[in-house]
Amino acid sequence: MPNHILPLPRIAPPGGWQTASMPSSPTTRALALAGSVGSVTGTAAAGAVMTTRHIGWYRSLSKPRWFPNELALAPTWSLVYAGQAVAAWLFWRAGDDRDELDVPALSSYAASLGLSLAWALSFFGFRRLSVSLVVSCALWLAVATTVREFARRHRFAAALLLPYLAWVSVATALNLTLWWRNR
Repeated sequence: MPNHILPLPRIAPPGGWQTASMPSSPTTRALALAGSVGSVTGTAAAGAVMTTRHIGWYRSLSKPRWFPNELALAPTWSLVYAGQAVAAWLFWRAGDDRDELDVPALSSYAASLGLSLAWALSFFGFRRLSVSLVVSCALWLAVATTVREFARRHRFAAALLLPYLAWVSVATALNLTLWWRNR
């Protein structure tokens, strides 16, 4: 690592966050998958409600030529959310043999879900492009932190989040452009 890049501090104690027990039965794994898919689906559904209610306003915004086709946005988000759900489940399963809960990783993941919903609310619900830009930057940091934290335990789970990080990067650039053009 170059000298000018400082590693982010780890919050967890050296031994990890201990729990009473972390069962790893097939039922528990299925429930973890259902919880992962459910949390992502709930976030996506809430964002979709915000989007569809204010689609007229969104279409009226001045957009740059490089703006993605509106028809590509829903499938892109669907793939990103699916990758997110599978990544969280794989990460959770990677801890089956341990009696600890990785609080920093799961917290950054939960923060990214919450910030994704906050972005949809600030952008579509409140139509506040400046606020949604700030939320988008915070979302980018949360996703980048989640990628880093997931990579410690499950590199493939972290890799599944890279399209999400890339898309949030594009979305943040789009949000900045929309804010600038529609001030």
